[in-house]
Amino acid sequence: MRDQAAADQAMADRAMTDWTTALPVLATKLFVPSPRAGAVPRPRLVNQLASGRQAGRRLTLVSAPAGFGKTALLSEWIAQTRRRHPEVRVAWLSLDESDNDPVRFLTYLAAALHRADAAIGREDPEVRLPVEATLTSLINDMARSAQPLILFLDDFQRIEDLTVVEAVVSLLDHLPSTAHVAIASRSDPLLPLARLRAGADLTELRAADLRFTPDEASAFLNEVMGLSLSRQDEAVLGTRTEGWIAGLQLAGLSLRESPDVSAFIEAFAGSNRFVIDYLVEEVLNRAAPDIRDFLYRTAILDRLSGPLCDAVAGRTDSTRMLESIERANLFIVPLDDSRQWYRYHHLFADVLRSRVLARGPAHVAALHRLASEWYEHNGSPDEAIRHAFEAADFPRAARMIEAIIPGVRKSRQDATLLGWLAALPDDTRKRRPVLQVFSAWASLVAGDLSTASLQLDEAEHLLAAGTAGGPPAHDSGPSQELHTLPVTIELYRASLALASGNRPGTAHHAQRALRLAEPDDHLGRGAAAGLLGLAAWATGELDAGVAAFRDSAKSLRSAGNLTDALSTTMVIADMLLPLGRLREAQRMYETALRQSLEYGNSGQPRADLHAGLAAVLRESNEIALARNHLSASAELGESALSHEHRYRWFVAMAGVHEAEGETDLALKFLTDAEQHYRRGFFPDVCPIGGLKARIYIRQGRLPEARAWVDGQGLTPTDTPDYLHEFGHITLARLMIAEHNAGLPGQPLDDARGLLGRLLAAAEAGRRLGSVSEILMLQALADHAQGKTAHALVPLERALSWAESEGCFRLFIDEGAPMLALLRTAAGAGISPDFVRRLSQALRNTSGPLAPSQLREMLSERELHVLRLLATELSGPEIARELRISLNTLRTHTKHIFRKLEVSSRASALHRAETLGLI
Repeated sequence: MRDQAAADQAMADRAMTDWTTALPVLATKLFVPSPRAGAVPRPRLVNQLASGRQAGRRLTLVSAPAGFGKTALLSEWIAQTRRRHPEVRVAWLSLDESDNDPVRFLTYLAAALHRADAAIGREDPEVRLPVEATLTSLINDMARSAQPLILFLDDFQRIEDLTVVEAVVSLLDHLPSTAHVAIASRSDPLLPLARLRAGADLTELRAADLRFTPDEASAFLNEVMGLSLSRQDEAVLGTRTEGWIAGLQLAGLSLRESPDVSAFIEAFAGSNRFVIDYLVEEVLNRAAPDIRDFLYRTAILDRLSGPLCDAVAGRTDSTRMLESIERANLFIVPLDDSRQWYRYHHLFADVLRSRVLARGPAHVAALHRLASEWYEHNGSPDEAIRHAFEAADFPRAARMIEAIIPGVRKSRQDATLLGWLAALPDDTRKRRPVLQVFSAWASLVAGDLSTASLQLDEAEHLLAAGTAGGPPAHDSGPSQELHTLPVTIELYRASLALASGNRPGTAHHAQRALRLAEPDDHLGRGAAAGLLGLAAWATGELDAGVAAFRDSAKSLRSAGNLTDALSTTMVIADMLLPLGRLREAQRMYETALRQSLEYGNSGQPRADLHAGLAAVLRESNEIALARNHLSASAELGESALSHEHRYRWFVAMAGVHEAEGETDLALKFLTDAEQHYRRGFFPDVCPIGGLKARIYIRQGRLPEARAWVDGQGLTPTDTPDYLHEFGHITLARLMIAEHNAGLPGQPLDDARGLLGRLLAAAEAGRRLGSVSEILMLQALADHAQGKTAHALVPLERALSWAESEGCFRLFIDEGAPMLALLRTAAGAGISPDFVRRLSQALRNTSGPLAPSQLREMLSERELHVLRLLATELSGPEIARELRISLNTLRTHTKHIFRKLEVSSRASALHRAETLGLI
């Protein structure tokens, strides 16, 4: 919901201390690993990986449990690629659990790609919501770059968030031909692997491929580990470990000190878990006490550097210690070429941590607290918060979360913030009104409105208790967030009221937020104006809604948030159409599109704007131009469409297909639209199910249309309200169609009564677009009852507005009954030029008319004249028979010829006989 996003953004942009303005990118996650010195070369596997990329496959997957050398293999492939193909750029991203935040993942992905190729992400480096916008920008940059590129995603098993997975799927689906993705994972990722296999787009290596062959095991044990084993001992150990590289390494470390190598190898047995425990005990027990103490103290760290380890281990020589541990091959992996950052092998780290835990939770908490302090003072607040949680130091974690909220919200890493808030104990969070308000936001997002309301009450109570001149009654420190918290609370109360259908409450709290907001709080004021606009929209006060959203857009522009400001175009246009301001809506879209191009964004909200403009152009019967805009939107990629507005593209495409007579295709696209629709705070005033029901009516599938109407609980005696106006107008259409088809149902007078009440409500709301549609249906209802002259009165009013706004489809979509009415209107001299153009458009779009349609087009008098023309009576004799003047007869004859599309009496009779009219 756009207004909610503006409110959230307002709270994110309040200034805080310098180090909390954004979450920094950890460079160590982007370092490309170098091949280990003395590592066993694996040319057969490297060549297999290289051939997959050269064959044009999109994805390489290396999937195997820990300890099978996945990362080492990829680093060897990278080294070979750089030697043989120096033009290939390499982007590397080591993933961890924090990357399950979609925005954080995209931030690191953009940083990795930009590090590999400076042309990627150069023009639009900021990650914005929806994440598809940034993904589209990155893909477009990759496509424009002339440099081939390989993107490596390591430890992909850490990714569980479906939005992140979908982003990777979208990346693979739209990957330029010059790019390739390689993934290393302990388990198969949630990607469409079967589809990629079927399309010859996947190269994959499994544990069976990665196991050391006997020759590789021999080279590893004797050349890398420095052992001198017999061929028989090598074979036995290779068989016992099944080529598992980590197992061979652990065994090799123990064998260095074993007095009886053959006996040790012969006794080597058991499952991997027990083998690891046993061998690591052997390694650790034989390590020097100083090294062992260092390993235990630093085991809690995901990444190791000299200064960090000094702080945690309480020493000053950690850099030297890390270098010596690497030389001893003690399961440590360098993360950068300069050997400043390392990590322990995952299995080794697991065992170390299990032994550290045995020393007691207080010991572990103390280590995590030291790590948290170091990260806080060295510009990594997210790592500082993580270690504070590990230390169970919740007051410290709460303080840092509160301080970093502006940076997290500005970067829109909402999933990260929600995770932190959920992890805080209630008693800690409830002492801090800032965190309590954001917890209310989390409850609101989750749909728990009662809890959100209670949390806002508690936050207000804390604020009020600290205003009596004494010390604060809460733990939130002085900050801009705390200063503007009353505005934030009112914005969330307005959102709660809107979510619960309390539109007066929405307006009340939004007005309070506006009064409380300072003049330069542009985002807060923009959010409040948007909420006022939503409340007005839902009640049918569309003029007020348009004015409020224009104020919101103005505030968003003042805040520098042009993307969200342009996105209000869709909302305003949705209100301009029922107001009957079709041309204004078109101009707004065109202006917004021009500004979006000048802004130079990556497709958002340009893709949405193209789709919205296409829907407006359809109403003007500019079908070809509407298709062009839908194509332009599609070329930006589906990911460029926002989650909130993505359904609009499918609705607009359905409208184009319907205008072209492809109603089955139109229904298919409406079904797709239903799948993409996201229920937010925008009122659903034009439900997709209602659009389908209208197509059913035009197809003659009246029972299906009736099922939708009845499912909505709509009846002809309902009191009109704007939220159900579209549904009630659809019901009136259905009742007219049922009458024309001779089906039992409500009398047509009931439809006329409903239309009369709808007309009064629409006129009171100054909704001229709705008024004209209702008038047009009144004319059709009169025509269905044979009251043709009476039908011209509402038809003339509808035509007058439609001509001024260039609205064609309102009439064209009604088909043959409307063409008959228009012929009568032409005879009466009503809007002659517009009626002529509408009639021509109807003939062009309707194709050959069926006999039943022609019969409806001819009045009873014209049918009588046609039957007399089939006799031998002359013109004057027919006039006397009908008791009309000869001139009147000639007028009737002229109308008949035009409707039958003939020019003579003989041709008219032949056509009438062919169609069964006489």
